[in-house]
Amino acid sequence: MKTIEVGSLGDLPEAADAIIDSLDGRNVVAFFGPMGAGKTTLIREICARLGSTDIVTSPTFALINQYDAADGRPIYHFDLYRIDRVEEAMDLGYEEYFYSDGLCLVEWPEKIAELLPDDAVKVRITPLSETKRKVEIE
Repeated sequence: MKTIEVGSLGDLPEAADAIIDSLDGRNVVAFFGPMGAGKTTLIREICARLGSTDIVTSPTFALINQYDAADGRPIYHFDLYRIDRVEEAMDLGYEEYFYSDGLCLVEWPEKIAELLPDDAVKVRITPLSETKRKVEIE
């Protein structure tokens, strides 16, 4: 497990790069953390580091947003906060995303824990103060 302390927005590139470096051929990243921990902000930085010029926002109501990395690879951003049942993720066709060549960045993955691939990268964000966060990557 790698742990990074993020003290300000200026530290986000280091955390984003560490997550990208941890992919090692995997394409699902599960982001755990309480509301307001900075999941979407970190995902925005990951997309930027991958060369996406798209505007990254939380897909709270749409559930999935798609962005494009500089190399043309799709990035799928899931916000499953509003999911009440695993069947809702199945209805979205999660398999088509998780088992594609696109990168899947998943907020609130605990809502569909049994559907996550065993090799998913897990990122835990823990607020330490108003501006500090601990980011653990496993």
